[in-house]
Amino acid sequence: MTMRRFIVAAALAAFSTVAVRAEPDPSDWGAVTDDARGQTVYWNAWGGSDTINGFIAWIGDRVADEYGVTLEHVKLSDTAEAVSRVLAERSAGKDTGGAVDLVWINGENFAAMKQQDLLFGPWVEQMPSWANVDVAGKPAVVSDFTVPTDGLEAPWGMAQVVFYYDSARLEQPPKTMSALAEYAAAHPGRFTYPQPPNFLGSTFLKQALTEFVPDAEILQGPVEAADYAAVTADFWAFLEALAPNLWRQGRAYPQNEARQIQLMADGEIDLAISFNPNEASNAIANFQLQDSVRSYVMDAGSIGNASFVAIPYNANAKAGAMVVANYIMSPEAQARMQDPEVWGLGTVLDLDTLTTAERARFEALELGVATLPPDELGSTLPEPHPSWMVRLEEDWMDRFGVAR
Repeated sequence: MTMRRFIVAAALAAFSTVAVRAEPDPSDWGAVTDDARGQTVYWNAWGGSDTINGFIAWIGDRVADEYGVTLEHVKLSDTAEAVSRVLAERSAGKDTGGAVDLVWINGENFAAMKQQDLLFGPWVEQMPSWANVDVAGKPAVVSDFTVPTDGLEAPWGMAQVVFYYDSARLEQPPKTMSALAEYAAAHPGRFTYPQPPNFLGSTFLKQALTEFVPDAEILQGPVEAADYAAVTADFWAFLEALAPNLWRQGRAYPQNEARQIQLMADGEIDLAISFNPNEASNAIANFQLQDSVRSYVMDAGSIGNASFVAIPYNANAKAGAMVVANYIMSPEAQARMQDPEVWGLGTVLDLDTLTTAERARFEALELGVATLPPDELGSTLPEPHPSWMVRLEEDWMDRFGVAR
């Protein structure tokens, strides 16, 4: 069992529970901002992208100027690193003054921390910025991998799976997983995906599974409730057939999306997966990819979800963390985040609730050359229950994670 799996399993298996502290009170926002002034917020977030790191640094500048809050980006390679800190502190009886104030959290770790009362809250729906969040149009903002958020984590960006390809080398990209396997067989070595449990690699597994599972509704319940072997048989057959036709014959995989972009730039692969519809445009703008790269989606639709931040139960700077989260959801921050030249992540806001001036920020944005307009992104498929990702990652490692 990997350390990441151990951390999640430990959280789920722990017996003791911790009472959730109600202070500070998010419904008294004036008091929250007063308490936040002078606090340092340690935001534990993935640090593998210069684009995202730059946006977080900008957030830090803004909350320092407007609220007197200092934001420190604790750069992670995996969310489980932050979860392990919180678990270790609880085991040591450190129920206040914790090292993690805010965490960019994924679905499986949210489910584990929620179950064991390791999160502060509820606090999200009392924040001023929540009034503009598009709950009706973007139900993923209140459901994380099928688990209700219950005000324990704040959405700050919308993502959807897309694929991108170099149109100078590939005229018609494969738009089904079966067609992808056929393409790889005819062009060995020209496709790959990041190695699970990297988030993007695991997302490729889930995206593929949605095309091979007999009934997608099965994925909305726990994996234990399904006939796993029967449901995944065609999926594993697809991956087994695909593997020897991948880059380096499936004996090695890129470790992350940055390496995947480099492979595309170097002409080693023809197409790749992303969870950011604007990633290819961003990379072109940053001279990381050729301007012949374009994006597309699979015919059957693609998995979409929201990115969330949460506050651990023992965070030292809860008020400051709420101020940061509230600002991330502000129209100013959301418009900057959606700008393809900054990041290009989709907004969680309902633009119809904004003022004319606030909407103008979004309307002025120019989509990048490789970015699909919203009406061409196709249908959004829901994330499977988090237990599916755990099982898929473990089984993938058993089948493909060692030298073949």
